[in-house]
Amino acid sequence: MIPLRIKVEANADQMFVVRLRSFEGVTREHKAGQLTPFDVVLDRVGPEGAHYVGEGGPIRILGIDPANVDGDVLLVNPRRGTADRLIRSSSRHNTFLVTERCDQICLMCSQPPKRHHVDLFPYFETAALLAPEGATIGISGGEPTLFKAQLFDFLERVLSVRPDLSFHVLTNGQHFGEGDREAMSCIDRGRVVWGIPLYSRDPVVHDEIVAKAGAHEQLLENLAIMCRLGAQVELRTVLMRPNADGLLKLASFIAATLPFVRTWAIMQMENIGFGRMNWKTLFYDSSEGFDIVGRSIDRVRSRGIDAWLYNFPLCTVPEPYRSLAPATISDWKRAYRDECNGCSVKDRCGGFFEWHPANRGYSKLGAIQ
Repeated sequence: MIPLRIKVEANADQMFVVRLRSFEGVTREHKAGQLTPFDVVLDRVGPEGAHYVGEGGPIRILGIDPANVDGDVLLVNPRRGTADRLIRSSSRHNTFLVTERCDQICLMCSQPPKRHHVDLFPYFETAALLAPEGATIGISGGEPTLFKAQLFDFLERVLSVRPDLSFHVLTNGQHFGEGDREAMSCIDRGRVVWGIPLYSRDPVVHDEIVAKAGAHEQLLENLAIMCRLGAQVELRTVLMRPNADGLLKLASFIAATLPFVRTWAIMQMENIGFGRMNWKTLFYDSSEGFDIVGRSIDRVRSRGIDAWLYNFPLCTVPEPYRSLAPATISDWKRAYRDECNGCSVKDRCGGFFEWHPANRGYSKLGAIQ
């Protein structure tokens, strides 16, 4: 796996943000006056690590080739001797985990909620402003809109300075209201996509999955608000045994009632967190039961709504639908199995989650010739 946290040594007491620069290209940028106070430049590399210098003081990176972190934006915690790679310059999979608190306890949650919260929005803002041109940054949790005011302010400020950036915000959609109209109007809505889950047309099924009574009703009210606010909505449905039989009814509901959504994503689940605990009762083997998935995709697409398959290995998807299954698993947690050897479409397949079980997953796998 690609490490998202690396070891560092820094002479500081408080956390800080830096962007790593190697010698390559720095001379040109320095002449142009483009190095910022947050940039640290590679000074030397030795057995004791890679040494960087800059206005923020010296910092030493341990255990990783500096070529692999060139241009990365780090949140350094000197007391712990670690740094989180908030922005990996060579990757399109960069996400800010803004909180671990959540007001839902979803059966398949890959990031089980925690009670504590540390406000890191100022650091995230600095990191976003240092991101490569045209980057898309994910916002995740927990539930980011539990801190809605800070989130809206963050998006407004960053996009006012960096209109080239885009954000993809994952939220349960429970906390929007008509009172958000003014704050939302200050955000470039064309640069923000809100990924919101709807697991079933049946309120009982949805509420049981998220373990929150009334969540389905509140979600539909708030989706209507998002429509009136002109927000871009990506509707997301994790495919599981409890909701698989009702997928076609959900597709019909989306096509008839929610035509304003930008896209509908049917997603396979992860075998981690609560998903691992509940895997035996939740995992739906779409390699055997794809028919309901295909018919649901066809239903919404016939009404002009884009529909996609997220986290589906291509060999589990019938050929007519493979173009709708992009490589969505983040690079740092993506893996391929022995069955993938010799596959003709491996280079465009998202593969598997690193922690996908070897013996309790898809029953039909194999290299596509």
